[in-house]
Formats: sequence, structure tokens, C-alpha cells
Amino acid sequence: MSDVLVVGELNVDIILSDLNAFPALGKEVLAGNMEVVLGSSSAICAAGLAKLGASVTFVGIVGDDDYGRFVRRELDRLGVHTGAIHTDPSVRTGATISLVYAGDRALVTHLGSIAALRAADVPLDLLGRHRHLHVSSYYLQKNLQPGLPDLFRRARAQGLTTSLDVGFDPDEDWQRERVLDLLAQVDIFLPNEVEATALAGTEDVEEAARALARHVRGWVVVKRGAHGALAVSATGERVSVPAFPVQVVDTTGAGDSFNAGFIYAYALQKMPVEDALRFAAACGALSTTGVGGTAAQPTAKEVWRLIRSAATTSR
Repeated sequence: MSDVLVVGELNVDIILSDLNAFPALGKEVLAGNMEVVLGSSSAICAAGLAKLGASVTFVGIVGDDDYGRFVRRELDRLGVHTGAIHTDPSVRTGATISLVYAGDRALVTHLGSIAALRAADVPLDLLGRHRHLHVSSYYLQKNLQPGLPDLFRRARAQGLTTSLDVGFDPDEDWQRERVLDLLAQVDIFLPNEVEATALAGTEDVEEAARALARHVRGWVVVKRGAHGALAVSATGERVSVPAFPVQVVDTTGAGDSFNAGFIYAYALQKMPVEDALRFAAACGALSTTGVGGTAAQPTAKEVWRLIRSAATTSR
């Protein structure tokens, strides 16, 4: 029995930082640094889980190209099982260009293989060999969307818990009814503030969390960046924690590292929600201290060290 099955998109991130201005049509700006690293919300979450000590299997699609081979090598290096990743020569591996500024970033994505995965590509025998199923980037995974409700139902029927991070919708129509219906099969829903308020149809984060919690089986966990995190249960219980102050280098993948922390702490280690939320917030914070989504992802020992240090400082 393995811990987590991650079903998701795969791409590289081309990160441009130390920019002297924001790009404008007809003009050129310079970036002081460039990195090509493992991208994708799903892959960064999988890598974060493996770094914390979970056993993780990834199901996804890459193209038969250098980026695809890079993605597979990186996941192998980071301890994620890649035997269920399929190489499709008819598509190109996806890529995201990330323009990094102080405290935030702008993204441009070529979908390629990101949108190619279907629920039918997930070997059903894998479900029964795992404890938890996680899916990220709902809006980018166009071909996965139709079969996702049934995939979650099958997982739950085999005893798995489930989690979902929809990510940002580039079309900004949010497919509200489809997503709310899908949440009936979700134990842990992990939006950020923008996604939560858009799906709930309100600008108030607290109100949005309460509204979305009426649709999930377990918890809505809202990532709030510098404002910490908020969790509301299907029964109305509310928990929040503050953010951890760290020296931020790059916020790429911070939410995905948070996801990994919460899944590890709550779904696998069975911590109380407040402890799991604090553990996840520490994972997200530490991940921002390096370039890219995986370079600074913490071990469990490093997470506990930050939590203890913050507790001592606050006394």
C-alpha cells in the first residue's frame, strides 16, 4: 500500500527573475536570472509529499521531447514513482514562463501535454494500492474534467480519501456548477482566496469558505498567502492560522507545497486540523525561500523546526 496517487498535468517552468520592468508590447525588458525547473501544480505537490516522507505515484502525460525527459528525470530524482507516466509523441510537453517580481509573479502557459490526460488513462488497479488521491489544475486539464467525478467516486469506493486544487481559470468563467457538483466527492478542497471567492460568487473570503464548505465531504482549506490559511468544515467548524515570516525569494509553487503539507499532515498523519493547517503553512512558507517550486521544499524535520522557532519567538 502506497500513500498518495497524484493524477495531473506535467510541464516545465521557465522562471525569469530580477526583471527591470514589466513587459509591454513593442518593448523589451531584461531578466537578471533564468532557471528551467520542474513545473506543474500536481508535480510540485507530489514532490513536496515525497520530501516530507510520503510514498507517491504520479499519473500523467509528457511529450517525446527534451522537456518531457527532463520532467521524468526530475520526478525520479525527487523520489516520486513515475512508472505510470505515459509518453505521447503526438503532443509537446507543456511549459510555463514565470515572471517573478517581489511577492508575486505573472504566468504564461503553453498547455501541450497538460491538457492531454483523460480519466481513462488512470489505471484503475492503482487506486486500490493507495490511501489518498490528489488532483490539481482542474481548469487546465480539459480532457480530464469529464471523467473526474467518476474517478473520485471510484477512489472513494475503494477507501481512498480525495483532495482537489482547481487552480486559476484562465477563461475566468469558473464552471461554478460543475465544480460545486464535483466537490460532493472531495474530502479536502484547497483553493486560494481568488479561486474561493470566484467559485462562491462573493468577495468575502470567510463567506466564500463557508459557502463552499456546504458542498464538500470534509474541509475547505483556503490559502491566503501573507494572511495565513483558513479551514471550514462541512459541519461549520472554523480554524485559521497566521503565515510564517520568511525571506521570500520566489513564490512559485508555494500553494502546491502547502497542499502537500496539509495532505501529509491531515490525510496521512491524521493530525488535528489546526495542527495540519499550521504544518501546511510552514511548508508553503519554506518553499518560497528558493527559486522554483521544488528547490526549497522542506523535510518534515525542517517544518517542525520552523513551527517550534515561531512558537518560541511569539512568547
